[in-house]
Amino acid sequence: MTYVIAQPCVDVKDKACIEECPVDCIYEGKRSLYIHPDECVDCGACEPVCPVEAIYYEDDVPSQWSEYYKANVEFFDDLGSPGGAAKMGEIPKDHPIIATLPLQVVTD
Repeated sequence: MTYVIAQPCVDVKDKACIEECPVDCIYEGKRSLYIHPDECVDCGACEPVCPVEAIYYEDDVPSQWSEYYKANVEFFDDLGSPGGAAKMGEIPKDHPIIATLPLQVVTD
């Protein structure tokens, strides 16, 4: 089981979750953040700090965003398990589900 980052994070990437994650398993893509399903320890520290409420336990992802579980898992297909997001920096790609979304206008 793991946590999943859904649509509200796209083009926002607040990163408060990254600061809270004790195991450094939240990776940054071009337009969204992704939680590595094999590195996440299910502590839940990321969920309450997300200002846009984009993080859900995998069984609790709202049905309209159910494909984001797949996006979070498949994002790592070619990366494997790097063993920590900090050393990776921004990864210059996104899962196709996210990459094909219209650009979200972020207002402060």
